[in-house]
Amino acid sequence: MATYDERGFITALDENEIFVFGSNGGGGHFGGAAATAMNKFGAIMGQAEGLQGQSYAINTMDGLDVMREQIDRFIEFAAKHPELTFYVTEIGCGIAGYTPEQIGPLFDKAGYNVILPDSFY
Repeated sequence: MATYDERGFITALDENEIFVFGSNGGGGHFGGAAATAMNKFGAIMGQAEGLQGQSYAINTMDGLDVMREQIDRFIEFAAKHPELTFYVTEIGCGIAGYTPEQIGPLFDKAGYNVILPDSFY
């Protein structure tokens, strides 16, 4: 099961767990959850979407329509991998400027193996 620090940030994952984070369109993982994904969970600089190591990127910086499409692809991917548990960070709610109320409903069709932040409910 994921390990959290005192601020509520994920610091460690079990082998079958995936850290889901927001990226920019160029896959520059320089700050926030993206930097954590790169430094701890195998995210690849320059890869803006998809599974990479023990992380999964969703582009949050190129508009809500792009993010919605990528979230839908992520939900399909997660459904095809019931052996994995996906921990979604508050994607889109940092420098992308969206609110949890805007992003949370985009995950309505996510399955049991997708763990959302409390703010998305």
